[in-house]
Amino acid sequence: MKIIALAAILTAGRAFGANQSIHEFPEGFLFGAATSAYQIEGAWDVDGKGASMWDDFTHHNPELISGGANGDDACQSYYKYREDIQAAKALGLDFYRFSISWSRIMPDGLPNNINQKGIDYYNNVIDELISNEIQPMVTMFHWDMPRFLQDLGGFANEITVTYFEAYARILFENFGDRVRWWSTLNEPYTYSLGYERYQDEDFIITAPRLNTSGVGMYLAAHNMIKAHARVYHLYDKHFRATQRGKISLNLAAQWTSALNSSSRADREAAETAVQIMIGSYAHPIFSQQGDYPEIMKERIERLSREEGFPVSRLPSFTPEEVEYIRGTADYLAINHYTTWLVGSRPDEGNPSIFRDMGISIYGAKNWPKSNTSVWLSVTPTGMRKLLNWIREQYGDHWDIFITENGFADSGQLHDVERINYLAVYLVEILRAIHLDKSSVIGYTIWSLIDNFEWSYGYNSKFGLYHVDFNDPQRTRTPKESSYFVRNLTRTRVIPDEFILADSVLQDQEKI
Repeated sequence: MKIIALAAILTAGRAFGANQSIHEFPEGFLFGAATSAYQIEGAWDVDGKGASMWDDFTHHNPELISGGANGDDACQSYYKYREDIQAAKALGLDFYRFSISWSRIMPDGLPNNINQKGIDYYNNVIDELISNEIQPMVTMFHWDMPRFLQDLGGFANEITVTYFEAYARILFENFGDRVRWWSTLNEPYTYSLGYERYQDEDFIITAPRLNTSGVGMYLAAHNMIKAHARVYHLYDKHFRATQRGKISLNLAAQWTSALNSSSRADREAAETAVQIMIGSYAHPIFSQQGDYPEIMKERIERLSREEGFPVSRLPSFTPEEVEYIRGTADYLAINHYTTWLVGSRPDEGNPSIFRDMGISIYGAKNWPKSNTSVWLSVTPTGMRKLLNWIREQYGDHWDIFITENGFADSGQLHDVERINYLAVYLVEILRAIHLDKSSVIGYTIWSLIDNFEWSYGYNSKFGLYHVDFNDPQRTRTPKESSYFVRNLTRTRVIPDEFILADSVLQDQEKI
């Protein structure tokens, strides 16, 4: 497949036959855009904010960040949040997803020191959104762990579960009267990769970048799942009756496909990969059985035994914990961008997540790719495959909220590739809704504005609005994609010229 110029795209009627409703969004479907605190706020040490893990990481490891960049100033959204909210309003968005900086609320991440100026700031953001008829969707933790807690081990230390619950209580007490959509954790799988060191450092570098492969990641994952459940039960017991909100967590959910579809080993590797990458967090919460996926428990226990460990490197839940965690979500939230090809690999080498999955990850040369984020290819049929897998694994009773989807480029205003990306992924979402009966209730574009893109610095841009990082005022300018989104939210229909014919997607049907 290639990204199709607008004049060459076939119409909806040819793609789907006479049923034009297939490219209309259901009544009540929600559209939004997202950002995160560290990536946009700046003001890293202003008004009582404490240092986060990412402040520390970028200050001490500039050579690991493209251009030696950091989020000290970022988009200056701490000062320009009203402008950002007006940008969201101009797009006609139903909601705006943003994260709260834990260390802006609790400078050390501890409940004995609450920063009122941080609370005031987020109250202002929430009130400004509501006054503009935009629903706030709040993420409690988007990777910016308070430095003090990360020095204690972050989520690899079980005490962080207790402190995270205390942090969540402060958020519910101060913001829950106006926030109806909550997420406890953003992509816990991606955060936990910071405890993993592996060979392909060009693929992803993420803080805290500890050399605890095969062990630290599972400790962090285990405690994040318990932390999420604690916060869910806290809300259920003390806040739900009066605040009437919904809680979930945002799962990193890339699809995986066999490198060689005729190879049984590659097909099994692809399924194992999705069971561990997604299922390690989804299965304990969303499955009827609870607990980790069986293939995950079996593989890591066997490999641990062969490596000489006295117990599995994957911690285990007690039966009581399995029941406590199971069902602790009100909706199922996924961040999906791309599909990865995976091939099987021998069970050799040092303990690591990729050894445990038994996979190597490959890119497909014939898929369109982002020229700034090497991990991102344009593979829209993977979205529909993923939505079907979720329904098959966890049943059709979960409402699914797509909380991130977007395309990275170098930041040009004429961003036709982004428009095409959003359009073809939305087409696959509509196919999943209308043809497969997936209950997808909302869609979130990453991101509202260009921002600090972690190890890619300011060289990889996802925004619907361009941010001039050479301008001290960080001027925002709408890109062409913003006009596409404005039309989408106004009409609630994918325009005919963006619907791809079935023949165009045939080369991706094997995904």
